[in-house]
Amino acid sequence: MLTKQFFIFGRVQGVGFRFFTLQQAGKLGLKGTVRNRIDGSVEIIAQGSENQIALMRAWLLDGPKTATVERVVENNYFEDKVFDKFSMIG
Repeated sequence: MLTKQFFIFGRVQGVGFRFFTLQQAGKLGLKGTVRNRIDGSVEIIAQGSENQIALMRAWLLDGPKTATVERVVENNYFEDKVFDKFSMIG
């Protein structure tokens, strides 16, 4: 199982980004979290197979139609946490 942390920048708050990310993660069978950050970005922690993560990465590059994604930063996630579902924080 792979865990990645994504930071999404652009017009991504106030446009339903977290809700649509929650839906997309459900479709892909991912576990993890999505939350707004104080700097205006959105943070996603996604846990799943390499293929599931790749599909989420591809979706995040565009995001929902309501958003304007300018930049996606992807990091390895080194905490040992195992998520039991995908949830929206905040």
